[in-house]
This record gives sequence, C-alpha cells and structure tokens, in this order.
Amino acid sequence: MTTIAIIGGGITGLTAAYTLQKRISAGELDAEIVLIEGQQELGGKIRSLRKQGYIMETGADSIVSRKVGGMPILDELGLKEDVVYNATGKSYLYIDNELKLIPEDTLFGIPLSIESLVRSELISAEGKVAALKDLYTPNETFTKNDSVGSFLTYFLGEELVARQIAPVLSGVYSGSLNELTLASTMPYLLDYKNEYGSIIRGLEANKEKFKSSGGGKFLSFARGLSQLVERMAERIPDVSVRKGTSVSSMKRSGNRYELVLSNGELVTADYVVLAVLHTHAAKLLNDRLLDEAFAEMATGSLISVYLGYDVSDDILPQDGTGFIVTGDSDLKCSACTWTSRKWAHTSAERRLLMRLFYKSASPVYAELSKLPEVQLLQVAREDIERSLGISDAPVVYAITRWEETMPVYHIRHHEIVKRLEEDFQHRYPGVVLAGCSYHGVGIPDCMLSGERAGNLLFELASVASKTSS
Repeated sequence: MTTIAIIGGGITGLTAAYTLQKRISAGELDAEIVLIEGQQELGGKIRSLRKQGYIMETGADSIVSRKVGGMPILDELGLKEDVVYNATGKSYLYIDNELKLIPEDTLFGIPLSIESLVRSELISAEGKVAALKDLYTPNETFTKNDSVGSFLTYFLGEELVARQIAPVLSGVYSGSLNELTLASTMPYLLDYKNEYGSIIRGLEANKEKFKSSGGGKFLSFARGLSQLVERMAERIPDVSVRKGTSVSSMKRSGNRYELVLSNGELVTADYVVLAVLHTHAAKLLNDRLLDEAFAEMATGSLISVYLGYDVSDDILPQDGTGFIVTGDSDLKCSACTWTSRKWAHTSAERRLLMRLFYKSASPVYAELSKLPEVQLLQVAREDIERSLGISDAPVVYAITRWEETMPVYHIRHHEIVKRLEEDFQHRYPGVVLAGCSYHGVGIPDCMLSGERAGNLLFELASVASKTSS
C-alpha cells in the first residue's frame, strides 16, 4: 500500500489530508495517509480561544470572502450556516498622535477615484497635486518584478504613499513596500496602469471586483475560525493523525523517505507533503545544497494582545472598526482592531473586545519581545489609554507570541520558490512544498496550496500504481 506522509497539521496540511481523504472515500486511492503535527492541537496559526463569553483568535482572525467564494469546501464541510461576516465600518489611521479617518473609497489606502483623493484629510494639497501625476504619466519601465513601493511612489507621489497607503498595505503584507514585488502583492495594479493609463482610473473602473457579495469582505464562523479546523479533522477518518509528535529528521532511502519522529518512531513514506514553514523544512532535510535558498527566504514576528472589558463597545468612536499606526507615534502597537465592533459573534453582549498587534517591523519590537507577559499587558493598556482614552482594567486578556513564523515575501521571493521547487523535483521526487512560506499567507491561499499538494500526490500515486500493475 502507498504511504503518504503530511508533515504539519495546520490548515495547509489538513486540506491536503482532506483532499486525499476524498479520493480514498471515492475508492480512487488505496493509500495510508499519516498526518504528523508537533503541537497537541491541529490548526497551526488558527486557534480560537473561547473565554468568559469572548471569542479571541490567537492567530489568523478571518478569511477573505472573495478568495473562498469559488471553493466548494464550506458546503462540503457543512459550515455555510455558521458563516459570519465582518461588520462594515470606518477605519482610522493613528497619525500625528490622533485618529484620522482613512477615506472610505480606497483599496489598501489607494484612492478608487479622484473624488476620494480630494476628500482625504491625510494628505496636503501639495500631496494631492503630486498624486495627479498618475493621470498623465505612462508606464514605460515598470514590470511585475519591481517593488510595489517604487511603483506607487513614482506615479502617486511620496506623501500619499507614506501617509495613507504604506501604513495599510505594509500591515497586510508584513513588510516594507520597497521589498515587496507587485507580483506578490497587487499585480493587477500594473495591468490597470497599462490598460487605463492610470492606477486610480483602473481601480475606479474595476471597483466592483473588490466588493464581496452577500456580506462583508471577510468571514469567520459563529464559534470562531477553529470550527473550520475541527470540522475538517472530523472528515478525515482514514487518516492516521499523530499530534504532539514532531519529525526530527527526514532522508531519502531509495525511492522512499524515512521520517524519524520525536518519540523514536520511524515512518517510511512513498510521498511527502512538507506543510511546514521553510525554516522547519530546512532543518528536517539538512541539505547544504538547499540551505542557501531556504536562508534567503524571510520571516517576521508578531505579538497579539487581546483586551476584553466589562463595558459596552459603544464607548468607541461611532461606526469605527479599528486603526493602523503610522511611523512616528507615541504608541508602541502597529494596529488595533475593535473586535467586538467588527465581529459581533466575538462578544455576544457587545462588551468591548480589542486586539492589538505588535509587529517586528516596528523599531521598538526587539525591546517588547523581551518583556514578560505582565509588562506586555501594561504596554497594551497604555496604548489603549493614549489612543482611545480608556483606562479601565480589562476583565480578560490573551497574549500570543509568533516569533519568526510570519512569512515575508520580499522582492526575490518568487524567484527563490521557483528555484526550490525545481531542485525538489530532482533531489526529492514525490516531496511537495506547501503552505504560507511559498504561495500565499492567507487561509484560502494555504488551503489552495494544500489542495494542490494533495491532488498532485494523488496523480503521482495513481501513475505509479498503474505502472507497477
């Protein structure tokens, strides 16, 4: 019997297992599937903490609606009835040590119309005039391999990018805009520039594409994102799941692979899905010919702090859902989501729940990362008091540290991934790299990566089975 090992029980590995399980259930695949997860719980960066009437997502907090729209998996898992959407509302920037609205008619801070640019309270008159260069300057040199920062700055001006776009876009993609390519962030911006002669005009003509139908732009589930993990785990009965056991080493042995587990067990597999961070994959393989490529990939860190208060979230600015912090600031956090306002299901009685993000891109992160939990809690409380004037003591809190686990797609990322995948085809045939380190950090991207890995190994196993018979 064919053995397929999946290393990593996050959403990527689970989706790969679920994809292969469907083949087994349909009688299309005769194989033993082994899913190995080092933690005691499946889900990776998806974990919903349910405490004192609050739901707190210690990792990822939502799914982009338009990305999951074409995926049948929510129907297959019976989760459609539990889907909840984010409440729409106004987003703010904490800039010049006060909250200012991000213009509503924008995409990641980029104006979707000339009117939006004109109405912005974040940009000076000179900055708005500089942004109009986009309307009459053709693109003659930029490609999708260029940085999104240099592209936007050239056509829209330094002020608009620095004060309105960069704080939002950098927050989404966890990196400096000058280190992120158009290809890895918003490749369609270049298409719009070339087709319409203007980034703004192109976005205005296509703005309906960025509006989700039937709800908000993001979705979750009534009991938190962990419902997705829990339901998927229920639907893989033929998969042997090993939790609390990591893979210590992996080496090729003829046409198969030997995996030594932390408990001393040896698993021999015909095919392997490496659904772990690239740093973990590099350690498992210990292959000096691949180490250089793995080392060129980048990661960032994040500290997440939830604060729950026994007061109504009506205390927040009307219709607001959170803010992003710009460069020079008296706050230490990078952003703050007003969770109970944005996600009604997270606090049934609409008691105030907020989440603060402290990212490694911040110059104060190195200092913060060394603080014990009690001092981090105090830092978060001070940030809330400075920004919102709330000095109450929280009745519940949750602090999660994600050290060097957040992939950052710098300007050479796709080139490195392509090289790695080509090397794997020759050095490790039947081993597939999958997950957020390679082809997208969002939950739908990771699920698609896991699905592709599962389908690829099904095809390889099917061909091998026909050849041997």
